[in-house]
Amino acid sequence: METIKKIYKIGCGPSSSHTMGPNRAAEMFRKRTPDASRYRVTLYGSLAATGKGHHTDMAVCRGLSPKDTEVVWRADVVKPFHPNGMFFEALDEQGGVEDSWLVYSVGGGYLSTEEGEVPLGITPEGEVYPHNTMKDIMEHIDREGLSFWEYVEQCEDGSLWMYLEDMWRQMQQTIEDGLLDDRVIAGGLHLRSKAHQYFIRASAFKPSLQSRALVIAYALATSEQNACGGRIVTAPTCGSSGVLPAVLYHLKKNHGFSDREILRAMATAGLFANVIKHNASISGAEVGCQGEVGSACVMAAVASNQLFGGSPKQIEYAAEMAMEHNLGLTCDPLCGLVQIPCIERNAMAALRALDINIYAMMSDGRHIISFDKVVRTMKLTGKDLPSLYKETSLGGLAID
Repeated sequence: METIKKIYKIGCGPSSSHTMGPNRAAEMFRKRTPDASRYRVTLYGSLAATGKGHHTDMAVCRGLSPKDTEVVWRADVVKPFHPNGMFFEALDEQGGVEDSWLVYSVGGGYLSTEEGEVPLGITPEGEVYPHNTMKDIMEHIDREGLSFWEYVEQCEDGSLWMYLEDMWRQMQQTIEDGLLDDRVIAGGLHLRSKAHQYFIRASAFKPSLQSRALVIAYALATSEQNACGGRIVTAPTCGSSGVLPAVLYHLKKNHGFSDREILRAMATAGLFANVIKHNASISGAEVGCQGEVGSACVMAAVASNQLFGGSPKQIEYAAEMAMEHNLGLTCDPLCGLVQIPCIERNAMAALRALDINIYAMMSDGRHIISFDKVVRTMKLTGKDLPSLYKETSLGGLAID
C-alpha cells in the first residue's frame, strides 16, 4: 500500500473526485501542451451527470486558463475503467487535435489512466507498506508487539508527524470557520448553513445531550465549508470530510485528549482508510457513498476507539462495524450538489462512529465478520449498485 498522506490532503471543495481531481488533470495537461491554441474536454459518466453541481467545468477551465476551453458533457457514455472519465484535447488554430489524454478521477483527488495511477508529485510514490490486508497487518503487529500507529510510524518516513500536524491544524481551522459562518450555500437549493445555529443551541442542552449536539455542529461546520468550496482536509474525500474532524475536535475539546494523541489516532485512521482504498474504493462514483461516508465513519470509529484505549482487536471490530452498517449506502445528491443528503449524512456518521466506539469498547474484540471481509463486500456491493445510485443524481433522493 502507498503512504497514508494520500488519504489526507488539503484542498478546496466541494468534491475531491469531481473538483480537485479534474482541476489537477487540467493543470497537468496545460503544462504538457503549452502551445495549444485552445482546448476541448469531454466529461463522461458521473463527471458529466453531476459535474455542473460539483463545479467540474469550472475546475477544468480554471486549470486550463487562460486558454479558451470547450466542455462537452457525455453522461450517456460510461467508460469501463471508471465512471469519472475525462478526455482532454489540445487544439491548434484550425481546430486540429495536437495532443489528447484520457484520464480518470478515481477518488480522493487522485488520477489514473488505464495503465496505472498518475504521479502527482505531492506525496512519495510507490509502495510504503509491506502489507495490504488488515489480517496481515494484525498478525505483524501481534508478533512485534506494536500498536497500529507504531506500525504506521515504522513504515512511513520521518515527515509523517509534521504532515499530520498540518492536516489537524487545518481540520480545526475549518471547523472554527464553519461555526462562525451563516449564509445561504450557493447552488440553487437555497440551503442555509446550520452549524452556527446548532452550536449556539447546544449550549441550552444538558451535558449528556450537549456533547452529541456539539458533534453535529462540528460536522456541519466542515461539510458546509466544503459545500461552499472552502478549504478542507480530505478524510478520505471532500464529500466525507466532516466526519473525522468532528469526532476528533469533540474528543479534544470535551475529553481533553492531547494533540499528540490525536495525531496518533489520525495515523491509525489513515491506515484503515488505506486498506479500503487499496482493496475496494473511496470513490462515490464507483461504489456509492459507502466508499466515502462509510470509509469516513470507519476512520472516526477507529480513531476514537484507540483514544479511549481500545486493543487492536477492539479497534478492528470498530472498523468492521462502521463499514458493515454503511453497506449499500447510495450516492444520490440533489442537483448533483454536495449538500443534500451529504451535509446531514456527515453529522449522522460522526454520531454513529462514537456509538460504535462504545459498542466495541464493551466487547472483548472477538467477532465473526472481519474488516477485510466487509471491505470486499463493500466493493462487490458497489459494483452491484445501479449507476443511478452512484453520484449520477439520476435516482433515489435526487429525483422528484
